[in-house]
Amino acid sequence: MNYLGELVSDVIGLIFPNTCEACGAELLGNEKMICITCKHALPKTSFYRHTNNAASQKFDGRVRVEHVASMYYFNKETRVQELLHALKYQGKQHVGLELGRLFANEISSCQWLQTVDCVVPIPLSDKKLKLRGYNQSEQIARGFSNELNIPLDIESVKRSKHTRSQTTMTIAERVENVRGAFQVTRPFALKGKHIILMDDVLTTGATLESCALEILKIPDTKISILTLAYAIE
Repeated sequence: MNYLGELVSDVIGLIFPNTCEACGAELLGNEKMICITCKHALPKTSFYRHTNNAASQKFDGRVRVEHVASMYYFNKETRVQELLHALKYQGKQHVGLELGRLFANEISSCQWLQTVDCVVPIPLSDKKLKLRGYNQSEQIARGFSNELNIPLDIESVKRSKHTRSQTTMTIAERVENVRGAFQVTRPFALKGKHIILMDDVLTTGATLESCALEILKIPDTKISILTLAYAIE
């Protein structure tokens, strides 16, 4: 890079600092979006190494799933929360793409991924999609599917009704809140397929359960569930 190019780069760096989305530290030349320190500090669950894990147990006796895993543990005032906050509320869609890519690389050795036909992100209602401008779960799923070359399907499942925020709800209230919230609009596209259903955070599993049950009405379908984070209760 010539002197003028270096000067322009330095000026841009001062105006728009290239900082870590998790901790705010300035990124080094070989770092992208998340600094190496934060990447190592993000609390991984390693759920994908165990068939019977804390995430899979959320769905025991509720819905038939093949595999369940989450990438990170989620807790308040942590780096994971900072990343998800940037993705969901600060318009930083690129954070979702990068986190999806990291997730894909983490679990790429799982043999069962070879049987997956497509990735379906949990859809947002039209109202929430209009407010936010994008679906955060879709961005995670897009980064994941691009990295593993698994088709992304954002057309076959839609949110059929707007639901209230579930932050303060009990498990029973969450289940009732999302009952009938999803509709399969293209059953022919999912018939006979093994589908990864993907969301940002797994809490009670009510939303994922509701969506999975709707998809499983289609003959010969299989569901695996992946979430970026697992909420610590």
